[in-house]
Amino acid sequence: MNRFDWFAPAMLPSASRCVQDLLLTFAFSLVSAWADDRPVSPHHDYCIIGAGPSGLQMAYFLQRAGRDYVVFERSHIPGHFFALYPRHRKLISINKRYTGKANREFNLRHDWNSLLSHDSRLLFRHYSPDYFPNADAMVRYLRDFASLQDLQVRYNTSITHVMLEKDTKAWNGHYFFLTDQNAQLYKCSVLLVATGTWIPHKVNFPGSEYVEGYESVSIDPEDFAGQSVLILGRGNSAFETAENILGVTNFIHMVSRSRVRLSWATHYVGDLRAINNGLLDTYQLKSLDGLLEGDLEDLVLVKDKKGKLHITLRFYLENHNSSEESVTLPQDELDNFATRAPYDRAIRCLGWQFDFSIFNKSVGLMHGKGSKKKYPLIKPSYEAKATRGLFVLGTASHSVDFRKSAGGFIHGFRYTARVVHRLLEVRHHGVPWPSSTYPIIQLTNSIVKRVNEASGLYQMFTVLADIILLKENATEFEYLEEFPVGVLQDLEWRTGRKVQNGLFVIVMEYGRNFSGPDKDVFYYNRAVGEAQHAWQSNFLHPVIYYYKRLPTEREVRLCPPDWPLPRPDAIHHIVEDFLTDWTAQNAHILPLRRFLENCLGIDLRRFYAESCFLFALTRQKLPVFCQQGYMRRQGLMGNKRLRQHAVEAGLLEDYAAVDFLKEPEEGNALLHDHLLEDRMMPNHHLQQHLMSTKDEL
Repeated sequence: MNRFDWFAPAMLPSASRCVQDLLLTFAFSLVSAWADDRPVSPHHDYCIIGAGPSGLQMAYFLQRAGRDYVVFERSHIPGHFFALYPRHRKLISINKRYTGKANREFNLRHDWNSLLSHDSRLLFRHYSPDYFPNADAMVRYLRDFASLQDLQVRYNTSITHVMLEKDTKAWNGHYFFLTDQNAQLYKCSVLLVATGTWIPHKVNFPGSEYVEGYESVSIDPEDFAGQSVLILGRGNSAFETAENILGVTNFIHMVSRSRVRLSWATHYVGDLRAINNGLLDTYQLKSLDGLLEGDLEDLVLVKDKKGKLHITLRFYLENHNSSEESVTLPQDELDNFATRAPYDRAIRCLGWQFDFSIFNKSVGLMHGKGSKKKYPLIKPSYEAKATRGLFVLGTASHSVDFRKSAGGFIHGFRYTARVVHRLLEVRHHGVPWPSSTYPIIQLTNSIVKRVNEASGLYQMFTVLADIILLKENATEFEYLEEFPVGVLQDLEWRTGRKVQNGLFVIVMEYGRNFSGPDKDVFYYNRAVGEAQHAWQSNFLHPVIYYYKRLPTEREVRLCPPDWPLPRPDAIHHIVEDFLTDWTAQNAHILPLRRFLENCLGIDLRRFYAESCFLFALTRQKLPVFCQQGYMRRQGLMGNKRLRQHAVEAGLLEDYAAVDFLKEPEEGNALLHDHLLEDRMMPNHHLQQHLMSTKDEL
């Protein structure tokens, strides 16, 4: 029987016609609701899951653009993660309040906590004076950011299930349906996942039930007084935990699969920071603490009758069928076994992973591969690999630049969130990627300005790049800021800009052989200072790639792993600088200008009006600066003070002194005015003048 057959009139009890009609109306309304299989749900163009830093940053951009969006936050406050972590409350993101400069963009290079906004009140330096701030300051900051910007956040709304349903009318061919803890449905055209990585990573092995988690272990050092402690993990959370109890324990042993990675050696902010590395001192100075390498899956923890924990190996456990108390320990056969001393406590500090559990199979969100499996699998555009319209923001998007750049941290993903917003503006609203057009004579200055100020290039080195698109005949160029290099081949349709006459790509890079956990980055002669050796620069420095045409998808895909971009037609390294100030005329600017001139085949020098005037009389082809400046009555006009300075500097001859030594000052002034009039004559008059001069010659 059909599930709707019982509503047939023949099966209704005998009643008046009116009652039958009412029952039928009710029945058909029920059938309609069941057929749709869901109640009417609120629809938004953009849904953001998570009101942490990346979620709020994206909400800010959407709000400024006037888009329809909503943010779902399971807690009653934004940035709830920071209300819990780090457990010992000290952030490792620097809050550098003083740089000696007033340039806001430059100062963001050294402000690792502020989100991007137009409001100067929302700079993190107003919330804490500490170089390494307390996490409570971040909670206050994020609360104010959401409040002052009036961001559309639905608090106490936990999204428990996400599914996808195809619909040809949708922007991306499907809609996303989100269900909260109250079974309320929400319908979204684009889904932006900003949940971060908050599920504690665990390794299951025999005896792992005896291990305490970083998320719940006591942070009172007195609870560890006189104890011997085993810590599993070797990241900042593990060393942060060790630092807290270092002075009260008998000893601390730290076990992890890999060697310790020091951030100063790898140039990766996620590796061990100096603020937490006290255990390295006590280990190397033989003060009982120690570091060991081993696969945690081979580990076994055995608790004895006194409650002490002993380390053994899975090999010994598998070869004994007796009770746990009689399992053979390695020291029974090897009396010099490193971890033969028992422990009072074991603490797990293995980091975090993304929560995949809320996503239905229909969404198609997959795990990353290898060391990135804790992150979702996404493209360099931050869109899910198999699902159009689903973007991952913030820490969870770090697979794009894992162990390369700062995309897993606020000072990195504030820029990648802006990238995603710009990509969406092009795709769904026809708003091209922001750009500025300048005359070609501004090319050198534009590059120098950006490499000395831009914070996005600086923090997201090798991942985000400035793009310069050359116009016809290289008379103008279009400047696009902070485009993801991983999708360079798609630049035209992702930005709405055309590549017709070649392009320059500007990125920041470290030396390719400089970084690594086994590298000595403090070796003698580690830096170079001469322009001819710029390609050997080790520290962060600008690199300019020149392409006569846009690289293809195949060229980008086959790019060597240690190259951020495909092989260019020409490449230029600006030599590293101790002050990260690339404004030295001889070391930085002159080599850059000559590189640009060689690529374009034009003269990019600047000239005084007097020089342009002489060129106009003596040359058939004028330098670009004279063509775009002087010949359009835009040359640098002289005055008495400027003229005197040029004469003293040897840049101009003192014609007044040579030719009119005996003329009164008034005459010289009149003559100068007459010369200025000549140099400012309209183009057609100037051309006639030049032709008559040529005839006379």
